[in-house]
Amino acid sequence: MAEPQAVISRPAGAAVFLVVTVTPGHEDTVRGLLEDVSGLRRSVSFRAPGDGLGCVVGIGSAAWDRLFSGPRPQDLHPFVELTGRRHRAPSTPGDLLFHIRARRTDLCFELARLIMERLEGAVTVADEVHGFKYFDDRDLLGFVDGSENPEGPAAADAVLVGDEDPAFAGGSYVIVQKYLHDLRTWNALPPDEQERVIGRTKLANVELPDDVKPADSHVARNTVTDENGDERKIVRENMPFGTLGEGEFGTYFIGYARTPDVTEQMLRNMFLGDALASHDRILDFSTAITGCLFHVPAAGFLDDLPAAPGEREEDDAPDPAATAGERRAADGSLGIGSLKGVRT
Repeated sequence: MAEPQAVISRPAGAAVFLVVTVTPGHEDTVRGLLEDVSGLRRSVSFRAPGDGLGCVVGIGSAAWDRLFSGPRPQDLHPFVELTGRRHRAPSTPGDLLFHIRARRTDLCFELARLIMERLEGAVTVADEVHGFKYFDDRDLLGFVDGSENPEGPAAADAVLVGDEDPAFAGGSYVIVQKYLHDLRTWNALPPDEQERVIGRTKLANVELPDDVKPADSHVARNTVTDENGDERKIVRENMPFGTLGEGEFGTYFIGYARTPDVTEQMLRNMFLGDALASHDRILDFSTAITGCLFHVPAAGFLDDLPAAPGEREEDDAPDPAATAGERRAADGSLGIGSLKGVRT
């Protein structure tokens, strides 16, 4: 399997999430940046090698065919907008995702600055969120976030593409959504009612028993099983964010999975509901305002990109104005009897 990007990593103290759209005609600039992202990360990381600076790059469906020739990931498609009886998960623009994380904010900021400096004039920022660790990995609702992430080999199996799509083995899929919280209404709930909304205890972070946990709780809505009854997992790297002057506080959801279908089923459970519950009750307090889906290619893909659309065909086609000798020299053929096509 190809070497994956750092999709699975240690918990970060800070993160910058950049979602951008590519300006038509500037695809070459974007391709140049993509090939240099790993070098830029190393240039910043050397200042603090122990602080875990990482950058995961995701590529959206609409941008893929504008940037690369050849095959595309089999499960890559635009984010599917969901409209339930009470709540909506919108689909918003996004060609590229840069998920930058580290133990320190300054490292994230510096790498984001260098990336955007290289992309100046070539992209438009659709969304920019600066996330931070909040106490013991809690969200702004006061609950621990991401405690059910798989670990070790189980995590790799949950998020990395395998033999089902060999050309993109080692890659992953990521869905991002920006949620804004109504903290005033939320904080007016008594703690035991908040626990029923989430499905876990607030202080100890213990999942409520099945006979106590409501069907519309966040935990219940996000439990997805396969045909054998085994739970299907994703890896969440969510981060809180907030802007005091604007009164905006929320959670940036970012979920990595081997196939987007797992996360999409969770979202269908949350927004569309089923016979057990009409929707995830957390949506009464948290509103999704963005939604994008990206493929995260293996690290080697970015270091050696496929040809740009049309580039390979143009490069391989013979020049009709060239002499026969020039064409033989170009294709390495001696052009002598049975030696035609034999390379020296």
